[in-house]
Amino acid sequence: MEVVKESKQIKEECCPVFHPEKWEGKTFEWNQKPFIRASVPTLFHIPLPPMIGAKVTKMVKLAEDAHKLVEDKEQVLLLFHDPSAFKSEMFLSVTGPISNSNNTTLSGTFETRVFDAPFKAIPKLMKQIDQDLAQQGKKVKDYYVHYAYCPKCAKEQGHNYMVFFAELG
Repeated sequence: MEVVKESKQIKEECCPVFHPEKWEGKTFEWNQKPFIRASVPTLFHIPLPPMIGAKVTKMVKLAEDAHKLVEDKEQVLLLFHDPSAFKSEMFLSVTGPISNSNNTTLSGTFETRVFDAPFKAIPKLMKQIDQDLAQQGKKVKDYYVHYAYCPKCAKEQGHNYMVFFAELG
């Protein structure tokens, strides 16, 4: 008689559980907040997913190996900024400079808004934020977007949360 052992599959955490209330409607004053930067080509703002995954993995590994990644995964930011329709820049928050990396900083006042929406809604959401902040007498200089979940985790969680960091100018 063969004994069958129960196998338990341990699910490795990919993206931490996102809590929108921690990010909605907040103001951040950054004075040379450290990041490492990478870029990927896009086609009319649509990134090529395999390239993003490889770049993000490389950035996270560099930060982890240098012990410069915040331990609380919920506080790690991966911001996307599109300077053109054909290029997307990614900024990974770190605790300090990392050798062999494209180190940079961000400074300014940033207001956040959280949306649970598809990627294609981004232009409409930016217009909504522009209007909301204009009613408060504020003008948006630029946008950075943090996706709370990777595509796989967004599908599993049933949410595609995006945190818009509106840089005020």
